[in-house]
Amino acid sequence: MSTPSKVAIVTGASQGIGAGLVAAYRAAGYRVVATSRSITDSGDADVVAVPGDIADPATAARVVEAALERFGRIDTLVNNAGVFVAKPFTEYSVEEFELMNATNLAGFFHLTQRAAAVMLEAGSGHIATITTALVEQPDEAVPSGLASLTKGGLQAATKSLAIEFAARGVRVNAVAPGYIKTSIHPENTHATLAGMHPLDRMGEVSDVVSAVMYLEAADFITGEVLHVDGGQTVGRTAA
Repeated sequence: MSTPSKVAIVTGASQGIGAGLVAAYRAAGYRVVATSRSITDSGDADVVAVPGDIADPATAARVVEAALERFGRIDTLVNNAGVFVAKPFTEYSVEEFELMNATNLAGFFHLTQRAAAVMLEAGSGHIATITTALVEQPDEAVPSGLASLTKGGLQAATKSLAIEFAARGVRVNAVAPGYIKTSIHPENTHATLAGMHPLDRMGEVSDVVSAVMYLEAADFITGEVLHVDGGQTVGRTAA
C-alpha cells in the first residue's frame, strides 16, 4: 500500500512568495490547500483553493476543513500572509493598526491553533511563518514600528510554540526575509532596496521558498528564525 502524500497549507498563496511556495510543495510531492482573498482554482486536482480573509476565523475553519475533507491530514502550515505598512509610528491610523493586527496576528492565531491541533493529534508536523528582517535590524529609512509589533510577536511565538510542541512531534520555525522582489516593491525602488543588503541585491522569491523548503526537510531544527536578508542582520558594509 502506498503512503499518502503529505499535505501543506499555504496562506497568502495567490501571488509572490505564496505562489512560489505552492509550486515548491507540489514539486516536492505534497498536496496543497492554498488560501488568500483572491485565490482561484488552478486546475490541479491536488491543490484546493480556499478564498477568504485570513483574519476571519471562519476562513481558518474552512481551510482546515478543506484539508481534512479532501486529503485527510495536515502535515505543514506556512503562515505567509501578511500586511506591511511603513510610516512613522505617530502617524499610523487606528485602521492601519487594526489591519496589521488582524492579518499578521489574528490570522496566524486562528489558523495555527486549528492546524496545530490536527498535527499534535497525529504526532507530527511543521509550522513555518514568514516574518521580516526589520524585526531585528530596524532601518531609519523604513519606519516599521507596527511590523516589529506584529511580526516580532510571531518570531517570539515561534520559539515559544517550538518548545511547547517539541515533545509531541511538531516543529515550529520562521523565515525572516529582507527586501524581496515582489509586486509590493515598484521596480523604480529596486536599486535603492538592493543597496540596503550587504550582498547588494534584493532577494528573489526563490530565496525565501528555498529557505522554507530547507526547514521543511530539516527534521532536527525547531525554534529557528532563518534570516534570508542578504546579510542585513549581520551588519552593514562600508558605504
